[in-house]
Amino acid sequence: MDEYLQTIADGDPLSRPEAEAVMTSMMNGSARDEHIAALLMGLRTRGETLDELVGFTKTMREFAVSVETDDLHAIDLCGTGGDGASTFNISTTASLIAAGAGVTVAKHGNRSVSSKSGSADVLEALGVQIDLEKEGVEHCLNEVGIAFLFAPFFHPAMRHVMPVRKSLGVRTFFNILGPLCNPASVTRQIVGAFNTHTAQTMARILAQLDADHVITLHSEDGMDEVSVSAATTLFEYDASEDNPVPRSQEISPEEHDVERAPVTALEGGTARENATLLHNILSGDDQSPRRDVAVLNAAYALHVSDQFSDLDACTEAAEESIDSGTALDTLKRLAHVSQKVKPD
Repeated sequence: MDEYLQTIADGDPLSRPEAEAVMTSMMNGSARDEHIAALLMGLRTRGETLDELVGFTKTMREFAVSVETDDLHAIDLCGTGGDGASTFNISTTASLIAAGAGVTVAKHGNRSVSSKSGSADVLEALGVQIDLEKEGVEHCLNEVGIAFLFAPFFHPAMRHVMPVRKSLGVRTFFNILGPLCNPASVTRQIVGAFNTHTAQTMARILAQLDADHVITLHSEDGMDEVSVSAATTLFEYDASEDNPVPRSQEISPEEHDVERAPVTALEGGTARENATLLHNILSGDDQSPRRDVAVLNAAYALHVSDQFSDLDACTEAAEESIDSGTALDTLKRLAHVSQKVKPD
């Protein structure tokens, strides 16, 4: 580690193999805490290169507990958090809508980062057993078409760096890596970021790590979701287009025939309160902007699955998932099946 710290201190970049070696030393516990802290702060100050981030991500994935899925069109919806918007659990709601539309969803998540309720918190409040290990998660994927992958269970090597991260109390490259390291090795993702630059960087990382179809995004109102309150900048990489550079575009709610609403209309609360909001959207009782934003995010998630002809078809499928009752049924089945396979 000493030689790599010297490289960073000199202001020079690490090569991708060097970045992989650095991450390996952190993940296997051989790096000392003071070295980890120096590395994290040195890179935060200088700014990480793409090669460094690709190397870090590749190695972190290798240390994750692997979840098997045979569905090459499986997707994930997650974000960096830290957007400070305190909305209800939009990605989690959209995940259940997407699963109700027939797409396999390996939902990677954790407890709260920027709100009172993270994906783990709200699913737990809805009766889903969140602390399933590999076999339980695979069973849910096969039986229900959606599973929750609780990050601490699938990234045990992170225990070596967590104390340092907490003591530093600032964002580091690990905030970027987490959403890019789905244990089910999905190659299709919607990833929200806490700013536009990070969204672009994440798309470029995924493009170099065998992604099939991914969209990373950040909205003008600060959300790490596709917004109904402001324009959203998307960075899309589609391997079938044979273009190594993710293309960017800005979309507005009006383009999707969605009426703009203030961010305050999307505010969430505690896990219990958000569970009620989520349930009311899936049941069809909530016809407010909360439904609009959930459907819009689900539509883009279905888009990266490449199982639908175009984005309009994705939107129709998301709407039908709610209106037919399959989205709510998916939640009920996930709660039932996950409880049946919960650990002793």
